[in-house]
Amino acid sequence: MDVKLLEAFRAVVDNRSVTAAAQAMGVTQPAVSGQIAKLEESVGFPLFERAAGGRLKPTPEGMLFYAEATRVLGEVDRLTATTAQIREGQSGRLVIASHPAAAISLLPALVADFVAQRPGVSVRMISRHSDVVSALLPTEGYDLGIAELPVDETDVRLVRYQMRCVAILPPRHALAGRKLLTPALLSGQPMVAPARSPQMLNRVYGTFAAANAQINAVVEAEFFASCCALVAAGTGWSLVDPLSARSFASMGLVTRPFEPAVVYEIGVFHRRDREPSVLAAAFLELLDSKLGSPR
Repeated sequence: MDVKLLEAFRAVVDNRSVTAAAQAMGVTQPAVSGQIAKLEESVGFPLFERAAGGRLKPTPEGMLFYAEATRVLGEVDRLTATTAQIREGQSGRLVIASHPAAAISLLPALVADFVAQRPGVSVRMISRHSDVVSALLPTEGYDLGIAELPVDETDVRLVRYQMRCVAILPPRHALAGRKLLTPALLSGQPMVAPARSPQMLNRVYGTFAAANAQINAVVEAEFFASCCALVAAGTGWSLVDPLSARSFASMGLVTRPFEPAVVYEIGVFHRRDREPSVLAAAFLELLDSKLGSPR
């Protein structure tokens, strides 16, 4: 049944005349009369009868039909509103799978900002190791993935981001007064090593070896968050991404630039065989604004 006919019928009942209904709808009186006649032909019974003064009065059948028509039009209005929300990225659910460093230091502020601007949107965050995040994607368990590189690009569209790592020290460390830290300065100093990140370990060890400096890893921790907490507790120094260092700055960490540069890389990805949803695309833009230009 044509929704426009139902809208015309509702307008006539609410305004009690074709003329007033036409004015309310912004159309001509003959147009409304024609719509009512067409609707009566469609339903097979009269919807109105003439009352005193020439005003229209709904028939008993017309009032029953009005109740149902009003309910249906309410559903249509809600569907129209929901459609607009989906189209504009204001409704729906976004699932993001990420490695722990991103789940702790990158995503919370971004997700909070994202949902604050979209009251009709919900977000689910899944935290797994990078290799698990990559393996989960074919199951379609999430919309966006964030993981340390390398990531198998066979089935995904990948955007790479680089961050220059920073050295973190306990508050009273002997080198806390230095403005720049190097392998030579940190040689032999107790270190908290990021054990779960092969790319980080290889680059750090390679950098120290090139400088003929010694790494003294007294603790190995899987997560950057653990590295930060251990450093804050006085265990030793560490090298972490700048987002993690910023997230745990309140613990009293001393953060310093490190030379030569050790780059930490992550990948943001989604399925190659389909475009990201409106919500996913909006979050990718927000993520890009946080991480800067991709590599």
